[in-house]
Amino acid sequence: MDTILKKIFEGTATETGKGFFSALVKNLALALDVPAAWVTENVDKSRQFLVLAFWLDGKLTENWELKAEGTPCEAVLVEGRMVQVPDNIEEVFPNDPDLGPMGIESYVGVPFKDKDGHVLGHLAVFDRRPMPESEEKLAIIRIFAARAASELRRIRAEALVREREEKLSRLLNSAPDAIVELDKDLNVTLLNSAAENAFRVNAQEILGRHFSDFMSQDTFSHLRNLTQELSTGKKGSAHRWVPEILTAVCTDGSTFPAEATLSRSGNRGRISYTLILRNINDRLAAEEKIHTLSIETEHLREEIRALGNFDNIIGTSIPLMKVLNDVDQVAPTNATVLIHGETGTGKELIAWAIHEASQKRERSLVKVNCAAIPAGLMESEFFGHEKGAFTGATQKRVGRFALADGGTIFLDEVAELPADLQAKLLRVLQEGEYEPVGSSRTLKVNVRVIAATNRDLQKAVDEGNFRQDLYYRLNVFPIQLPPLRERGDDVVLLSQAFVEKLTRQLGRTITPLSREDIIRLKSYPWPGNIRELQNVIERAVITARQGRLNLDRALPETAEASESPQAAEASSDDIPIQTAAQIQELERENLIRALKATDGRISGKKGAAKLLGLPPSTLNSRLKTLGLKRSL
Repeated sequence: MDTILKKIFEGTATETGKGFFSALVKNLALALDVPAAWVTENVDKSRQFLVLAFWLDGKLTENWELKAEGTPCEAVLVEGRMVQVPDNIEEVFPNDPDLGPMGIESYVGVPFKDKDGHVLGHLAVFDRRPMPESEEKLAIIRIFAARAASELRRIRAEALVREREEKLSRLLNSAPDAIVELDKDLNVTLLNSAAENAFRVNAQEILGRHFSDFMSQDTFSHLRNLTQELSTGKKGSAHRWVPEILTAVCTDGSTFPAEATLSRSGNRGRISYTLILRNINDRLAAEEKIHTLSIETEHLREEIRALGNFDNIIGTSIPLMKVLNDVDQVAPTNATVLIHGETGTGKELIAWAIHEASQKRERSLVKVNCAAIPAGLMESEFFGHEKGAFTGATQKRVGRFALADGGTIFLDEVAELPADLQAKLLRVLQEGEYEPVGSSRTLKVNVRVIAATNRDLQKAVDEGNFRQDLYYRLNVFPIQLPPLRERGDDVVLLSQAFVEKLTRQLGRTITPLSREDIIRLKSYPWPGNIRELQNVIERAVITARQGRLNLDRALPETAEASESPQAAEASSDDIPIQTAAQIQELERENLIRALKATDGRISGKKGAAKLLGLPPSTLNSRLKTLGLKRSL
């Protein structure tokens, strides 16, 4: 199995997008010694699917649509279950017009799904010979079906970002005010249609030119002083309203007066300034729309980065399955959720999962790290402020709750909230209303709140550091995330995922985890949890020697010191090994744990099938095959 996995990993490690799917089916077919393999995507609800890549007898075909009805793929795509036909497939599916001409005798198809459990597509292999059932072969197909699902989700997320960017571009070009973007040296890098009309110039003629060519000498000196003031202020985004009348100079020498807003964004040398020349009556509406849409676009970029970092939820352990069962139960409701867990356990991932499975998923999930915002700015960050509300408030600011209206707000490290803001947050939770800083207007908001903490909030309440009434409002549906040390073989699955991502980024080839690697990874206690694991794997890949992970360099010394030969021998029994018999034994143990956790119940919301993510009929079949009884 190691050899097969290595061959497929090497063949797909450097590919993304369409090239990834083509490389996947080619290398999967060659590694499994079958003539054909394909990967598909569901098109719509009419039982039709798109073949992304099809490898048949050494030739590659891409992008054509087929109907699933009457084919072995129908049950995979519609019912979302694995289908395996070991031989005589034409007798089982006599209405499939393509099996006979291709001489297909056997078939295995595995679905892959999105976070909501909807089938995205499937991965299938075909053979002209009988294909006996093989847990090893099926495990390989499932591994690479998961990789195909991750890549397809990433492609879809990128398409959504492009759509947002196009929408932002349309908004910029439909704005009635002139909008000009400048780099740190005040050269023009972008302008909208209104700016082209205002300066009477084509965009290509002005891009790259110094903006002093388009302002009077006094106006440009004033503008340059303002940019220097912004650069010496606080980090991140900063804004200035320019109430003075500015004199803009057109390319034909004519001038026009303008009022303006100047903003600065970026840091570490990638500074940009945005100048909005506008009628003062239209200023607030146009600026607020652009600012809000830019933030939503950045949220989508963060989601893509999460996918690219394997921030999807990986693991099959019972503690993790219980968490996902809680997510499945609470997500469709509007209940407030409080996520408990040690640092690095993936609290933000669970918040994303709840949001994406909720009725508010079409709106944004706005994240706030309560520990990263200075106490004096936190109220403004939460609820926004009016112009002139305090020193430096030169313009109106939209708060995070307003941005999250109709969606979800994620309050990370909620235990760090100061006492005065705890009372105002309680009002939002109870009544759905708040006042921006410096305003007497009461605003309504419809927001689902998800909070997270790595501290004991009940203890903070007892010590008087956290409001008891706010604690009860937040703790409507608590979810406790297990630390990585309690998740068994999940550390191996996560390590393999991180290795795959990093080798693709760095263009390297790393052999699969060895038995010794797995023993060491599972014996370490991981006080920093998944975040620490990712850092360790990154160090091990960077310092890899001869294609082998360098865990000697990457793991803290305590990991090696704590692993005695006797402990290593004992823990080796838990390692995912590469023979069909051992894989079957692991499956047997997993089913036994699931049955014990559910008191032998098979179906229903609290049944073992739900916990394992299997149809009840499939679970009953596996129990019969393995000789297990429901009552253990």
